[in-house]
Amino acid sequence: MGIFDILGPVMVGPSSSHTAGAVRIGQFGRLLLGEEPGRAVIGLHGSFAATGEGHGTPLALLAGLLGMDPDDEGIPAAMEIARERGLDFRFETTDLGEVHPNSVRMALKGEDAALELRASSVGGGRIQVWGLDGFPVFLEGVYPTVLLVYPDRPGMLAMVTTILGNAGMNIATIKAHRDSRGGQALMTVELDHTPAVGILNALRHLPYMEQVRFVPRLGFGG
Repeated sequence: MGIFDILGPVMVGPSSSHTAGAVRIGQFGRLLLGEEPGRAVIGLHGSFAATGEGHGTPLALLAGLLGMDPDDEGIPAAMEIARERGLDFRFETTDLGEVHPNSVRMALKGEDAALELRASSVGGGRIQVWGLDGFPVFLEGVYPTVLLVYPDRPGMLAMVTTILGNAGMNIATIKAHRDSRGGQALMTVELDHTPAVGILNALRHLPYMEQVRFVPRLGFGG
């Protein structure tokens, strides 16, 4: 347990779960999209839907999508700033099933990319991302993370780990999912250190690789 698990994060807003965690979910979505979001449909589940407005959760989620940190003084003005930047956003209530009550589904679209993210704010400003484009994932934003999409076929795991190993990158966790045998696959790799651009480019040039995304470690503790 770290000191910020005890003290809570440095933040703007009344609740580490409803505001600081919500900002980080928005940040994660923005970084994963890899560009300025132009459209966001945000579904609030459970407590986020029931009490989120009073805690500033919609503002916090938007602030994260705009690239703000949890201690950014601009969070209360996130809706105005979003409109100024041309972000087309909409909030709705949704039911994500038996998941953490502070959960959200975000459908994001930029000029070149789109994604659907499902995540929860689990307390103390910490988050868990548990769904990405229909795949189950488990990401907390505490490690630099590479996400790779490719057709399910033998040898992809070995090729990825060979590139990372030859570059001296230590893997913290690695998980692969597929929607069906021979179908679409998603691999998530959490690393101890940030990979160089050349390493990401080498992964992008692997045979059959369709998409490589990178999300740096989120700032924690302010």
